[in-house]
Amino acid sequence: MIRDVLIIKDGLPMFSRNFTDRRNFISDQNNLILVSGFLSALNSFSEEFDDLGSIKELKLSNSNFRLAFLKNNTIPNLIFLASFDEETNSVNVQRFLKKMSYTFLKKYNLSKIIDWDGRSNIFDSFTEIVRKYIQDEEKEDDIDFKYKVVDLFKEIQEKIEEKPEIKSDMADNNSYSKKKQENSKFRKVIPVLKIPKNFNPDFYLSGNLSKKLLNQINGNKTICDLAEDLNISEENVHKICKNLIKMGFIKLEER
Repeated sequence: MIRDVLIIKDGLPMFSRNFTDRRNFISDQNNLILVSGFLSALNSFSEEFDDLGSIKELKLSNSNFRLAFLKNNTIPNLIFLASFDEETNSVNVQRFLKKMSYTFLKKYNLSKIIDWDGRSNIFDSFTEIVRKYIQDEEKEDDIDFKYKVVDLFKEIQEKIEEKPEIKSDMADNNSYSKKKQENSKFRKVIPVLKIPKNFNPDFYLSGNLSKKLLNQINGNKTICDLAEDLNISEENVHKICKNLIKMGFIKLEER
């Protein structure tokens, strides 16, 4: 059966619950931050190599403890995990994780997840939902669920693309202040390309905003300049740049 459920965002535990009387290294709240960072780093390391890809399952040799991973590609650095025993079918656990991730992203406001402030108690209401899913994990209609996942993926992609502009409107009232640029911590930070000029981002990036930003980077424009060109906030430009750095597309320099 499924023992523990863990949701990690940016290497930190966003949601963590044990649903049995048996404890393990994930159940120990004292080690949770350390464990979350380790599991997140382990998953990121495997993705650095094209022939490895994301980790799907981890098994420890000295116990029947197994750990299933589900990386959410629509929101950067968001990972869903479940621990389970050898008697449990790993296919069912992956199905459970997909169902759980689908519901989590539908239940909570997208901005609350992307701009999470580190407080895990704001997701306490998700506990009973997970408990119910564990109880009926084998009753899910696979075909119907796959259609739901596809629909959710499209919906979240659209919201992610819309969100920076909405946030920018709220923060800057649709205008970019030169005075703000002069006082900005990003005024000397310049994104520099690490890829050939003939690189086609359409083959690697799905977000329109990421593509637009990549096309604007010329080694001379600061993050402030790029924010003005794209009419979005500097913070959002910086977030996108961090994702492009992880993909090996750019680096940041200070002039």
